[in-house]
Amino acid sequence: MNRIVIYILTIAVFFTATSELVVAGILNVLAEQMQVTVALAGQLITVYSLAFAIGTPIVVSVTSRMGRKKLLLLAMLFFIAGNLASFLSFNFTMLLISRLILGASSGVMLVAAFSAAAKMSAPEKIGSAIGTIILGFSTAMILGIPIGIALTDMFSWRMIFLFLAAGSLAILIGMALLLPEIEGDAYVPFRKQFTVLANPVILFALVLVLFREAGNSIMFTYLTPFLDSILHRSVTSIGIIMLAFGIAGAIGSRIGGSAVDKWGSVRVMAISMFAHVITLALLPLAIHSFPLAITLLSIWVMSMFIMGPATQTYFIEKVPQSANLVISLNTSVTQIGLAMGAGVGGMAVTWNESVLYNPWIASTSLFLAFIAAFISFRKSKRMISIPSIQ
Repeated sequence: MNRIVIYILTIAVFFTATSELVVAGILNVLAEQMQVTVALAGQLITVYSLAFAIGTPIVVSVTSRMGRKKLLLLAMLFFIAGNLASFLSFNFTMLLISRLILGASSGVMLVAAFSAAAKMSAPEKIGSAIGTIILGFSTAMILGIPIGIALTDMFSWRMIFLFLAAGSLAILIGMALLLPEIEGDAYVPFRKQFTVLANPVILFALVLVLFREAGNSIMFTYLTPFLDSILHRSVTSIGIIMLAFGIAGAIGSRIGGSAVDKWGSVRVMAISMFAHVITLALLPLAIHSFPLAITLLSIWVMSMFIMGPATQTYFIEKVPQSANLVISLNTSVTQIGLAMGAGVGGMAVTWNESVLYNPWIASTSLFLAFIAAFISFRKSKRMISIPSIQ
């Protein structure tokens, strides 16, 4: 039964990830139909990320004692409401507000899903459970964005959100029927919860997440222009390559979860970070050999998703009684890192008038993440036990 519930949570994450990613794929059409500039339409992504980054830790902290089933059901209800509001939006302001609802509810949904999976799984199976849930993200890349684009072409962008609302309603019913009662965290005063940031192991792990996501975003945001202008691929080829990357990500999620259970989160994180740094450092030197360049990019994408389960498991292992808050802070820092990386990557393209050097800039950021990871691991070893919040 637990396995079925994990798959239900994975599908829920697929819907929430699709709601985040799909807007970038239909931005031009959405801007035209809402009669706003593309730059203004792009703020739909910014608003979502801010709601996700700021709203998630606050809501998770306030609801820490709430049972995970109740929190998941409430988050899914708000997510459905946000999608219906998007579908019914008659002006751009209403659409912005709906994105706020979607961002916050998606963040809470993700954190509660990770928490529920960890609490339902045996300690030696936590990595696999989290890896399965992370499959929802890679599947959204493979299927969610193409489905959204297809619905937009056949009908309008509004149909995407109706599709997400209908699918999420089915998941809500499945959760209500099959999800067991899972206890929340012990009561901790709101202010005291954030003292977990004084723990250097957690603090440097969050710094690791910030620079890792920034580095990946520097590259990933401008991956299509890199494939086009540097590797000289056609539009059709780029579509196939992006699909292949999505599949590589799905494989990476499964490998990452199993590897964490077998070898531990620290070892998997260290190997993955090393692969991050090396592949992107070598990429600009390999642009004259397409097979080599695409191999390096595939290893980079796979290592991104391999590291996901390891990072989440690492946080849960280090502060189990504050896991919900730390995971929510991790997701918030992730959103900040993605936004920061997109901005830095854009400046790099402007300064260099090329995306050729983005891999080196990304690799530098990832090297800083590697250093932060090393510090976190060293400090963790020096601590016999990490005190939980009392």
